[in-house]
Amino acid sequence: MPILRIEMLEGRTESQKQELAEVLSRETARITGCSLEVITVVIEDVKRENWAVAGRLMSQRAPG
Repeated sequence: MPILRIEMLEGRTESQKQELAEVLSRETARITGCSLEVITVVIEDVKRENWAVAGRLMSQRAPG
């Protein structure tokens, strides 16, 4: 039973998350040969002030 955990900065729409879950599930089933019904996708939105890259919080970085 594959469990895919996706952590990303908040801001994606429900539609984007739905498409991501569908594509990741479908491709995981294809590659692993398991049934689509046993694949779980967990998407966690992370606030910009809780995510740092190169020692700088994303909330402190210039947009773009």
